[in-house]
Amino acid sequence: MICAYTEDRWKDVLAAVASVRAQSRPALETLLVVDHNEVLLDRLSKEYRDTGDVRVLANAGPRGLSAGRNTGIAASRGGIVAFLDDDAVAERDWLGHFAEAYADPRVMAVGGRTEPLWASGRRPGWFPEEFDWVVGCTYRGLPPGRVRVRNVLGGNASFRRTAFDAAGGFATGIGRDGNKRPLGGEETELCIRLSHARPDAVLLIDDRAVIHHRVPKAREHFRYFRTRTYAEGLSKALVARSVGAGKGLESERRYTTRVLPAGVVRGLRDALLARPGGAGRAGAIVAGVLTAAGGYVVGSVRARRGGVTFRVIDVSDAGGGGHRPGDLPARERGGVRD
Repeated sequence: MICAYTEDRWKDVLAAVASVRAQSRPALETLLVVDHNEVLLDRLSKEYRDTGDVRVLANAGPRGLSAGRNTGIAASRGGIVAFLDDDAVAERDWLGHFAEAYADPRVMAVGGRTEPLWASGRRPGWFPEEFDWVVGCTYRGLPPGRVRVRNVLGGNASFRRTAFDAAGGFATGIGRDGNKRPLGGEETELCIRLSHARPDAVLLIDDRAVIHHRVPKAREHFRYFRTRTYAEGLSKALVARSVGAGKGLESERRYTTRVLPAGVVRGLRDALLARPGGAGRAGAIVAGVLTAAGGYVVGSVRARRGGVTFRVIDVSDAGGGGHRPGDLPARERGGVRD
């Protein structure tokens, strides 16, 4: 499934779809969900009108990535639903590596490795690999190989269709919704909710399932880095509000106390050895931690004061994908969104 929202990414969307259609293990179908953009919906519908394996759908819920994904899930026909960002391309064996893991019936979700494609042609010298999640990519600190994880990353992930029957869909009110604040965390909240609903569930990352994600020049600047880390703090406050701070911040505690200090030490060492960017990377790690912490505090305070609610949509459809997510019952939870 690919969710799209802007004509500015027209060529990227076509490339994403082409990479799915070229998989060594063919997909049953490619769902292309358009988020409240009639011009783009019409244009893509015409582009794929004569194909039998690409279906173009309109987001049937509120504006945002979560509702778009829920639309596709409800309409899906296969037993496994994979997600690819609209500005990414998948390597040829991407779906094949996902499929291998599902031979184990306990496996309910599998994610992969996302590599950045920097618009400038190279990583900015100050940008720490530990914060590649800022640009939607796999970050330094994740274990290699096929390993068990708390949550997968949404732009390169797959789930059993029955996972959504057990836990519901992506929560609306978490994650991106077309506004200027680059929120996230919806896949983390879903994965934790899935583990609560199915304690026997196994969630994996297989680093052989590779996609390449475009990073525009605007996201190579420190201003975006700071905005995104602050938004992540706000998002984590929502996740903690939904599933509890214990599970909601379990991985983040290990990341903050182990991975990031090692990154600071590496940066300072590189600075002492006169290697380019070392001091900048160390400083960016510290700044990222502080801005994310600030966002989390602000988000937590607003949540306690009674912020906006978010909803978990029931996307189960025993009939094969005929429901519209906007018409299904929803479970409301307290939350906050900036």
